[in-house]
Amino acid sequence: MYERAHITGTFTLRSGATSNEYFDKYLLEADPVLLRDICGELAGLVPAGIDALAGLEMGAIPVATMLSQLTGMPARFVRKKAKEYGTAKLAEGGVLAGQRLCVVEDVVTSGGQIVESCDALRAERAEIVRVVCVIDRESGGRENLAAAGLDLHALFTMTELKAAAG
Repeated sequence: MYERAHITGTFTLRSGATSNEYFDKYLLEADPVLLRDICGELAGLVPAGIDALAGLEMGAIPVATMLSQLTGMPARFVRKKAKEYGTAKLAEGGVLAGQRLCVVEDVVTSGGQIVESCDALRAERAEIVRVVCVIDRESGGRENLAAAGLDLHALFTMTELKAAAG
């Protein structure tokens, strides 16, 4: 994973922070074998008793889709904000109200978008049981999610990936 998706340069992250390294998750998600292998491992972090997986727009959609295939759990595809036309839904794929969800993300940095999305899901009367991600960049995301009452489980931390590549 590290060799496939780790790139260096100067990058502005969603949080506004600047980084000299970047993990290009789309390089992982575009590789069908690697995506299946990653999600095969990630499936072990999905808790029992949930009603659906909730993949966050846009990067986690391929992960949630593959994870749905491997676990048999239905998926919801969660927008950053409800669309302003047509059905005006926050999420596609089924109902949210009363659903116990496992939120799926690809890479967590500050966790800001996850917190916003989970707040929106909770406003739709969904219960967030757990948040799972492929990579925790260890940049405050876990702590920010915990402060919002969200339980993060990462398949890998950036430290682990660097050590494995090392």
